This record gives sequence, C-alpha cells and structure tokens, in this order.
Amino acid sequence: MAFSTTRASLTSNMCSEPAPPTADDRPAQSVPIARRATATRPLYEGYDEIHVSRPTQLHERESRQASLATVYRYHDGTKHHFHAFAQSLGYLDWASQPRPFRGFADTSVFPLYPAPSVAADGYTRGRTTFDQACERELAAAPLSAPALGDMLRHALGLSAWKRFGSSQWSLRVNPSSGNLHPTEAYVICGALPGLVDQPAVYHYAADRHAIELRCVFDEGVWREAFGGRQDRLLVALTSIHWREAWKYGERAFRYCQHDLGHAIAAVSVAAALIGWRAVLLPEWSRRAIAAVTGIDREEDFMEAEREEPGCIMAVAAESADCPQHTVRQLVDGIACGRWSGHANRLSEHHIEWSFIDEVARATEDPGRSRVPTASVTDCDRRTRRTREIDARALLRQRRSALAFDGRSTIDRATLVNMLSCVLPGARTPWDSVWWTPRVHLAIFVHRVDQLPPGLYLLMRDSQAVDRLRAACRPEFLWEVADEELPLRCLARGDARSLAARLSCDQDIAADGFFSLGMLADFDASLQTFGPSFYRHLFWETGMVGQVLYLEAEAAGSRATGIGCFYDDPVHDVLGLHGHAFQSLYHFTVGIPVDDARLTTDPGYPWEAPSDG
Repeated sequence: MAFSTTRASLTSNMCSEPAPPTADDRPAQSVPIARRATATRPLYEGYDEIHVSRPTQLHERESRQASLATVYRYHDGTKHHFHAFAQSLGYLDWASQPRPFRGFADTSVFPLYPAPSVAADGYTRGRTTFDQACERELAAAPLSAPALGDMLRHALGLSAWKRFGSSQWSLRVNPSSGNLHPTEAYVICGALPGLVDQPAVYHYAADRHAIELRCVFDEGVWREAFGGRQDRLLVALTSIHWREAWKYGERAFRYCQHDLGHAIAAVSVAAALIGWRAVLLPEWSRRAIAAVTGIDREEDFMEAEREEPGCIMAVAAESADCPQHTVRQLVDGIACGRWSGHANRLSEHHIEWSFIDEVARATEDPGRSRVPTASVTDCDRRTRRTREIDARALLRQRRSALAFDGRSTIDRATLVNMLSCVLPGARTPWDSVWWTPRVHLAIFVHRVDQLPPGLYLLMRDSQAVDRLRAACRPEFLWEVADEELPLRCLARGDARSLAARLSCDQDIAADGFFSLGMLADFDASLQTFGPSFYRHLFWETGMVGQVLYLEAEAAGSRATGIGCFYDDPVHDVLGLHGHAFQSLYHFTVGIPVDDARLTTDPGYPWEAPSDG
C-alpha cells in the first residue's frame, strides 16, 4: 500500500470531514456542566460477555462491570471528532485561571539542596552522563536531604522562567498539557538531618524548591514498616483535576494521567542520577495514598481545590517492595501523626465537570496484592551516541516545541536510537513499572534520511503483534523496516498532511522529522487489570513521551506532546474497529523555531550565571 504523494489529495482521500468548530465567546458561568445526551449504540462490542478473572461475589462483579461501562462511556464521550470537539467551556475564563503553584500555609518549610543556603553535608554530585543514568551505571549515594533535593530539582523542579512584556510564566522539568501542571508530589521518609528529626510527610513546593511539612509521625511506625531500614523513601503523586479542566473541560482527566506518566518517568530518571531506583507500588490503593498524603483531610482543604490520588513510588538503592501489611502499618501510623498546613486556593470560582468525577470514581485503584512480573524482553540495546551529554543539564533544558522549521532532517541511526529507548528493558524508566508494555507507536515518518516517508508501526510487545496485524487494514505492507527494531512499514508515501489533519490540524505534526500516535492495547488491558488500569494506559503513554522528550534533546532537536487529535479518524486510517486498540496520545519531534520575542531566565535565582 502507498499513500498519495500529493499532500492535498492525501487529506481529501483520508480526511474528508468538515473543519473543526471554532470557540465562541460566551460569558463565564460558575455552574456544573451537565453531560449531553449520549448515543444509544453499544458502549463496546461484547460488553456483556466480558470475562472477569477470579470471580468474586455478584455485587463485586456488577460493580466492576458498572465501572468499566463508565470508563468506556467517558472515553468515547471525550473523543474529538471532525465535526465536534469534546465538551469544554469553549473559551478561556481568565478570571478563574488557576494559580500556578500549590502551597501549604501554617507549617514549616525546608529549602532544598542545591540552593546555596542549604549545606551539602558531605553530598557530592559528580558529572553524570545521560547514558550513565539511563543505563543505571552509577553507584548509589546514601539517602540524605541533599540527595533528595538533587532528585526533586531534576524531576519536578522549575526549568526556566519565560517573559514577554509584563507577563511572566514558569516552565518545569516535567512537561504538562498547556503548561498547567496538575501534578503534585509528596515525600514520605524517615528522619533525615536537615529536616525534622522524625519520620514525616512533606509536600514539594516547586516554585521555591522546598518541601513543606505536612505530618510528623512516630519513629516506630517507619521502623516496623521497613524492618528498621532507613535507606528508602516514598514519593506520592496526585492530580488537581481543576488545573486542566479550566482549559480543556471533560478531556482533562486524560491529560492529568498523561502528566502523571511524564512525572513517573521524570522521577525515575532523576533518581537514577543518584544511583537510586524508583519503582511503582501497585499494592497501594487510592484511599491509602490519600490517607498518607493527607489529601483526604477536609480541614486542610476547606476552600482549596481537592487533589486526586495518583500513584506512589518507592525510591531506594535497590528495588524495594511494599506489601499490603506494610501499607496498612503506614496508613494507620501516619493517621495518628501530628498534621500541619492548610492548602491554598487556586481559583476564586470553578466550573464543575461531573464527567471527570464519574470516571475518577470508576477508576479508583483498590490496590493489588499480586501482580505479574514484568519480564525484561530481548529489546535491550545500548544507545550509540557520538558525544557524552551531561544528564542534569539535559533534564533542565527540556522544553516543548511550539513550532518546527519544516525543512530539517534527521539521520536514520538517530531515529533508531530514539525508538530503541522506548522499548521495554532494564533501562530507566522502564524498570519502574510492574506491567508489560501496552502501548505501541504508529509513526508518520516525514524527514528521516535513508528511511522512506510513510506510515510505520513500532511494536513494543511481541505478544501483541498478531492481534495488531489482524486489527489493522489488510492491505498494509508489514515490511521489516529495521533489522534491530520491531519496526514495520505499513504504507509508503507523503503523510504530512494526514498527520497534521489527524492532530487537530496542527502543522507541528507535519513539520518535524516524524510524528506518531500511541496505540493502547485497550480492551485486553481493561479486561485483565480492571477499570483502574485505564489510568495506567495513559501513564505509559506519558512515560513514552518523557523518554522521547529527553532523547530529542540529546539529539539536538526538540519534541512536543499533542493531546488534541481526532480519535476515531486515527483509528479509521489504521483500519481499527471497536476498542481493541485506541489512540491515547500523539507526539512529534523536529527542529524548533524559537520565538525571539521571549526572554528566558533560570528556574531559580541562584542558578543565574555570575557576572564574573
């Protein structure tokens, strides 16, 4: 199969629907947004026949099926179509724009290393290359407050401030849809010199690179939970849905999950800088995460926007498990601790998006006592670089491109390096997850030397190959495109206009080296792991995106995630039907066109270059 080489004809053949609607200028209303009527077609094929592994009591099966129905209803109801976007306010209500940073008043604040006011206390950070971190070649540093500060600064800290005229806004090491940053981070650790002298819960304040004390609890709780070991800590991530919903409406829940995935990968890579390993802990339920972070405490969020529990990671020199009896010990012990701090309010008024609340309830994670071991496949392949790249500098320089030049090319070897890094294996961040890959990449190749333009597919799990091939168009070529990667050429031809059209008519999807859509193994994943795994599918796409962001920077280019795309037209191009595979995230890489009107300052004043 070959695409038409004429950009106009390609668009007219594959994407003949009318142009998307434009936003109107209706006045703001602080009222709940009711769901529009939904179609009466089946939610998905064969729903009533879905298999529930290890059947439990009838009401539990019914509850699971009801939650799955909500997931499918939300997913279909928040798709973008050629004739209509997912429901949102339709304009930006600047009067209710959320403040950019969450903070807690009436509590102790601890600045973190490498701020000059904070002593290093013997912690030293040598020059670390990006490959050393990703390959986990570094010896682990002892757990300390300075080492914690180094990790948080390069995982979730500010990367820069941008200025245009009198306006100023921050960027962060971890990317976010619309630069709205719904993700908040909490640290739970034992007593560390320079912090409080007891085990405690802290909130990370990225604007100040500091941690705010939330709870102090008994030393015995931490000692019993981890057998007396003090060489580990926990990082919990939460989401403030309102941050994204302010701009994106009902689709915001998806974007919050993307951002969690980016943050998971960012923490994993930054931990590797210190020789630590960050691992997701599936044993933790939504309620347990809420309890240990204090986000379930009504009295601390009286007028503030609530946070939704996301995930929790163990960070240690070696892989650290956390069985459910340990979870219970920490939940009970921290509940008896001394809490302090009150969350700030981000907006004076809000729009309530009930559909987000519905899907959040439907995807609450109950915690998993047993999960399959994510086996390392034979995809491990060392990246071949021609130069050593300073890891910390690379993490701080990551940006999202706003436009590409539409001319530059990339060599085939660099593309192969990039794609090899998103394959499963022992590399960071893929050693952080407990499940096997569920996301594959449909790649529109535009400007890659020695690789013909066209549509390609990178299969990240060999066990899904047969089902993918059966689900796609029968006329696809499936030609081997590389001897080392599981990359197949499906169709040749100029796909630039098609890529732009599918990504909400954004030129950036056509003007780079390549763009791609991330296809999730949707039905099978939800049947295997239940409705809460809907979030995990988006987390995995965010992790893939974070790897591509960093690999693009390492190659001297730039990337950007694309959350706006026409969902079902993407499936139509591939020949996909039903919900077996669903496109969850788009991405693109190229040479950026910078806006010369903007001024860039360092993330923190103490990082400004000295005049001398």
